[in-house]
Amino acid sequence: MDTWNFYTCLVSLWLHRFYIYSVVGFGISIWIIIQFTTTKTKKKGEKSKGNSAASEGTEGKLVNGCAALQAKEVYVAGVKIFYGSQTGTAKRFAKGLAEAVTSLNLPVEVISMGDYDPDDFLSEETTSRNICVFLVATYTDGQPTESAVWFCKWLEEAVNDFRFGKTYLKGLRYAVFGLGNSVYVDHYNTVGRNIDRWLWMLSASRIMTRAEGDCNVAQSKHGSIEADFEAWKAKFLSQLQALCRGEKKPCSGKCKKGKCKSPGKQSKENSDHEHGSSENENTEAEELFETSSEEEADAEVAGGTNFVVDVEDLGNIVSHMRKAKGERELEEGGVETRLTQENPGKKEGGKREMITPALREVLTKQGYKLVGSHSGVKLCRWTKSMLRGRGGCYKHTFYGIESHRCMEATPSLACANKCVFCWRHHTNPVGTEWRWKMDQPEMILQEAIENHQNMIKQFKGVSGVKADRFEEAMTAKHCALSLVGEPIMYPEINRFVKLLHQYSISTFLVTNAQFPDEIRNLEPVTQLYVSVDASTKESLKRIDRPLFKDFWQRFLDSLKALSEKQQRTVYRLTLVKAWNVDELKAYADLISLGKPDFIEVKGMTYCGESSASSLTMANVPWHEEVVHFVQELADLIPDYEIACEHEHSNCLLIAHKKFKINGEWCTWINYERFQELVREHERSGGSKTFTAADYAARTPRWALFGSKERGFDPLDVRYQRKNKARDISGC
Repeated sequence: MDTWNFYTCLVSLWLHRFYIYSVVGFGISIWIIIQFTTTKTKKKGEKSKGNSAASEGTEGKLVNGCAALQAKEVYVAGVKIFYGSQTGTAKRFAKGLAEAVTSLNLPVEVISMGDYDPDDFLSEETTSRNICVFLVATYTDGQPTESAVWFCKWLEEAVNDFRFGKTYLKGLRYAVFGLGNSVYVDHYNTVGRNIDRWLWMLSASRIMTRAEGDCNVAQSKHGSIEADFEAWKAKFLSQLQALCRGEKKPCSGKCKKGKCKSPGKQSKENSDHEHGSSENENTEAEELFETSSEEEADAEVAGGTNFVVDVEDLGNIVSHMRKAKGERELEEGGVETRLTQENPGKKEGGKREMITPALREVLTKQGYKLVGSHSGVKLCRWTKSMLRGRGGCYKHTFYGIESHRCMEATPSLACANKCVFCWRHHTNPVGTEWRWKMDQPEMILQEAIENHQNMIKQFKGVSGVKADRFEEAMTAKHCALSLVGEPIMYPEINRFVKLLHQYSISTFLVTNAQFPDEIRNLEPVTQLYVSVDASTKESLKRIDRPLFKDFWQRFLDSLKALSEKQQRTVYRLTLVKAWNVDELKAYADLISLGKPDFIEVKGMTYCGESSASSLTMANVPWHEEVVHFVQELADLIPDYEIACEHEHSNCLLIAHKKFKINGEWCTWINYERFQELVREHERSGGSKTFTAADYAARTPRWALFGSKERGFDPLDVRYQRKNKARDISGC
């Protein structure tokens, strides 16, 4: 009986096994939930207790008599509100926003763009943890207000200047509110859109999508520009509070069409006008921000014919279309006149214009002043720097050039090389001989000077510009014939040089050492440069990628022709790390061949990613590496010594010892004496010659290698500020 009952139980359990499994599974689930909840509660309690203990310990702990406070992470240090106002509306909005931010217990500063120097201070915001707000109005014809002109001009040029780099403002967090009137359809909120775009292109991070206020009540999203601003202000304050708590991150700058997106859906902070009149503009922007360099992984590279693009960054416009064809032609050495062959432009006597209509449109938009059909002029950043009381370029340090009186120009945009480090990305015309329509030198010079003066006039009244330097800048005293291309290719280069001298303008002419006959026939210039980018045939082919098949012989012949010149001559060496820095002995041999008066050694400048070059930031040598190279090179050339240094440009000058007179270097130029010598030379029909030593001048001590200024002009306000900070800190 007992046995029977036992088996009966077993059978019953088996028949009801599913219920038993369910009960057991349910019980296990309950146990797991209880354990998980208990553990989580316990950890929270321990964390809270630990934080409390840490806080108490921090408050009471003293180290050397000072409280060792545990710094709480600060996500937002403060808010800076920049405004550009003409009628006072943007200024009023700025003050209202400042009051609202103050109520959040955050430091706030209201700044007029006219009183702010972005060149000195804007980069500091990349590490300040401030939020920068830009309230900017669009004035007549889509231009900035008077107080915002310089800020906008600086920002635009920083985007287009390869020296700044595409990550210059990485870390800066910002928001933009534009003030405009949609009645002016073509210029509606242009300034706000441009500032937003330029900041983005320099890798600054939006904390929210740009908003646009509309004075046109009929089209305003909220019924008036005041209501538009109040709606945006509420969203901004909400976003600001979230950032202060560390809950939100700013836009990475990679969102489509320049509009921020939240997970799963696009942010609805865009105004109706962004979906309307700016749709085409944003579509273009989407296409322009597709590629990035290794160093600038978060920065976007610009290009496109309807976008403000500098000549240094034009490679992305046409490189994809021409890459395969260009590489094939380059290998065959058959690239003669690429843009000439493709140019559907005007003809004169069977010859085409050098500049294509598309290239002319792009260059004109971004600020290059094109002269005639093959020449150009542009305002150098160092010209603007010296206008504002700052130091000049390395040519100021080495040779006494007054940068604010220097005109950067070229009578020929074409070139016979396609150097890997070219900051123009090879979009200028190329050729081995002149096959284009030719303009007369008188016209080129007249229009170049007029355009240069017009660009200088734009700085009248700009904050920081010195009145005396502005007046001086209206009369050009120097001309750097090195803007782009190969000036010596221009058939009337001698007439052009003579005209410059007749205007008492000194001439610094740069050639790539592929035209030896033209060098021999060149009339005296103030200083003649030859680019010596490599010292062996193989490395020159890899680096300069010349079009001539007999490029090496032309190169050597050019150096020999240089040695025959009586005026000042210079070798320009551009160091490309891992490409041409290990050829010291070969460089020394080339120096003995050309016997230059001076040797400039400069580290290459990285100009962004290009399909025409594989160079990256890794190929840019540190200044210490350039100094080391120069010291080793100087040891191999006993007739030369290191004379000057310009640390800011990563550049040093080696000079022939004949310019060291009575123990003092005389690398500077007596420009008035040079003009006298040139006039005597021309009056004698070329029979009366003169040498480089005849117009040498003493070099100031601050320009010399090893000086504490390291090439900074003591009159440079930035050097004075830096020196003052050093004195205060005791360093």
